Amino acid sequence: MTARIAGLSAVIDRYDALLVDLWGCVHNGVTPFPAAIDALERATAAGVEVCLLSNGPRRIGPIVARLDEMGVPRGCYRHAVTSGEATWRALATPSDDWHRKLGRRCYHLGPDRDASVYQDAGLTMVRDLDQADFIVNTGADDNADVLADYEARLVEAARLGLPMVCANPDLVVHVGDQLTICAGLIAERYSELGGEVVYHGKPHPSVYRMCFEALGGPKPARVLGIGDAIRTDVAGAKAAGADALFLAGGIYADGFGTNDPAPEAVRAKAAEEGFPAPDYVLPALAW
Repeated sequence: MTARIAGLSAVIDRYDALLVDLWGCVHNGVTPFPAAIDALERATAAGVEVCLLSNGPRRIGPIVARLDEMGVPRGCYRHAVTSGEATWRALATPSDDWHRKLGRRCYHLGPDRDASVYQDAGLTMVRDLDQADFIVNTGADDNADVLADYEARLVEAARLGLPMVCANPDLVVHVGDQLTICAGLIAERYSELGGEVVYHGKPHPSVYRMCFEALGGPKPARVLGIGDAIRTDVAGAKAAGADALFLAGGIYADGFGTNDPAPEAVRAKAAEEGFPAPDYVLPALAW
């Protein structure tokens, strides 16, 4: 059952660690959310380990540096894991046949700010699809882009049979007040065109393994995943054996028509999309 709670303090005694989404939970890409920062600082003070878990398509260092720039205090978290870090590891030291067979000539679909995903991974970056062995997809070049802007490139890549590594499974994200497409939406379209895609990031297992390693191997039942996306934050946490707190005022706010939907509406939405329901729901992260 999904329970509407008054704040994180209502359930914090049940957990030893939190896996906390960034975009839509801790900040909106521009500004931190004061209530969320307060909640994480209080959780940390209570002895709960906080691991930020982001589908940001960059390595951990650049993500932490960006948090510093935005004014997110390091005292409100102890660990950080990103889909970009998981992607870099898979490319630099591939541990499975699929990644080992990719080749070394890489075409980057995405903005230059995501370059840490492939830098120092032993790759040769190419500018044209017909020179590439595979694609690394980190998302839209510009926040104003729409999916149709990428159709021609995706059609050509599918014709060439290029496999795609998606470094951010998210479909959309809020940047300030603007809803922007993410790498996951581009990858979803590529799959529709017949392209082969492998994902790194929530809800896929590799980032959760990294989190549990960073946290020292807590019991999954004593871990709470927090985020605003049912298909990534909630589904990923539940698949890892953790509980899930869904923040309904994020990317789903328009879909519910309110940032404070009834638990029954949240359960119905999760079932409609084919994902497990969260254990708890809040409009936004707060203590």
